[in-house]
Amino acid sequence: MNRERGFTLIEVVVALTLLLVVMVGLVTMTGKTSNVAALGDRQEAAVQLVNDRIDQVRSDPNYAGLDTTYGTTESSFPTLPGFTRTTLIVRTTTGSNDYKRVTVTVSGPGVNPAISRTVTVAAP
Repeated sequence: MNRERGFTLIEVVVALTLLLVVMVGLVTMTGKTSNVAALGDRQEAAVQLVNDRIDQVRSDPNYAGLDTTYGTTESSFPTLPGFTRTTLIVRTTTGSNDYKRVTVTVSGPGVNPAISRTVTVAAP
């Protein structure tokens, strides 16, 4: 008998099956990775909203008006539907110390738990 070189039908089927399993695994992992990236983007947007408000409060020279200017809840962010930013300002006066504790909290879809940051602003 003359032996020909090449693959048998069984070898080809096994190789294609292995290739199919690997490809399905890659497609599944890619879908999960994009979901994680989307959640990361929402978390990053929430952190940016918190930091923007903190920067605004810290750079505002009107210490007396911080409560009325920033102490509110906002929910109208055109590029971030469903997000809510709450700014809570509490004034503390002890002896000769006068300062305000500013807490900014952002919540929204894909942000769990809510992002929160607190800073203290002293009277001038």
